[in-house]
Amino acid sequence: MGKTISEKIISEHCGKDVHAGDYALVDLDLVYMPDSSAPLTIDLLAKFGMSRAKHPKKTVFMIDHCSPSPRMEMANWHKKVREFADQVGAHLHDVGDGILHQVAAESHIEPGWIAVGGDSHTCTEGALGALATGMGSTDMGVAIAMGKTWMRVPETLKIKVEGKMQKGVYPKDLILYIIGQITADGATYRAMEFCGSTVKAMDMDGRLTLCNMAVEAGAKFGIVAADQKTREFLQAHGRGDAYREVRADPDAVYEKTFEIDAAALTPMVAHPHAVDNVKPIEEVEGTPIEQVFVGSCTNGRAGDLRLVAGILAGKKRHPHTRLLVIPASRRVYLQALNEGSIQTLVEAGAAVDSPGCGPCGGIHLGILGDEERCLSTTNRNFHGRMGNPSSFVYLASPATAAATALHGQITDPRKVL
Repeated sequence: MGKTISEKIISEHCGKDVHAGDYALVDLDLVYMPDSSAPLTIDLLAKFGMSRAKHPKKTVFMIDHCSPSPRMEMANWHKKVREFADQVGAHLHDVGDGILHQVAAESHIEPGWIAVGGDSHTCTEGALGALATGMGSTDMGVAIAMGKTWMRVPETLKIKVEGKMQKGVYPKDLILYIIGQITADGATYRAMEFCGSTVKAMDMDGRLTLCNMAVEAGAKFGIVAADQKTREFLQAHGRGDAYREVRADPDAVYEKTFEIDAAALTPMVAHPHAVDNVKPIEEVEGTPIEQVFVGSCTNGRAGDLRLVAGILAGKKRHPHTRLLVIPASRRVYLQALNEGSIQTLVEAGAAVDSPGCGPCGGIHLGILGDEERCLSTTNRNFHGRMGNPSSFVYLASPATAAATALHGQITDPRKVL
């Protein structure tokens, strides 16, 4: 019986043949943590006398969720993370380096790896043909100290997407559509394996977006087979030697297969206060928006900023709509500067901030006022997600965000492209 990608990689890492439903103790290739959860893990390790890293070179800390620090409590958290990383010999990405998931994809993750992170969107790394999942602080402490973790081998949902997306429709629209169809718990503790001609043709930015939001359907892993696009991405980041082909067997067994016609999709918007509350843009166009945010580990990459800049070039944001832009990493920021995207966005009236998570988690840099509405390229729109339980967050693609910033209301990007 053939294996899915998840079954193959877990079998390699536990030293035995496993299939969906089995339990395995696996060796870890990468353990990484953000400033939002690392301090608790560090305290737990100290409490149990385990303040060490089994594999320091495979242990990474990132200061990204509240970066730069907005208040003294966070500054002290950052101090604790820096001191611990130095103590155990771990790698530290400090203020301005960017969001952990983007930085991990650029600098650390390799096809066929298993990685765990102290943040739910660790599944982003599946775009490179790796298994990556978020875990709680106690499990992360064990992973740091022991270099291993246990997991149940998940059943896999095959998400097969065929055809060419029409003008104005992007990978963000695709994943929103998928989540809207299978619901927020439709993939609970499953792997979502994205495949088909649409995914094969998709660049790494798009694949990262798909895998990033797999957890919004409850998935443990989101994953795409490692192929030539993966090789090209690794080569572009000076890591071409890390490439290996990773794919499912032709006779792999899936729990369920979903087939999607990409050509039939239209721009999608997730309405407050649930990611699976998804509607075609035709049903929500005209909703007034006070703030647009372009960024996050979902859509803060150079291609996203290039797309938004292309729509806004020579134009100005609506006077009643703020436009915030935050690159996902230092590398993305530099690329956007070199390409001219940042200048175009600033000239259009955008406020551009240092690489990091920004307002996505409601910690700082763009907290909403009472009854305000934000259209965001992020991955969550839960009640109070952007720091105010009396506000409203809508999720959409960078193209929809750009069109909305121009008109001050949710706008179909096909009208401005």
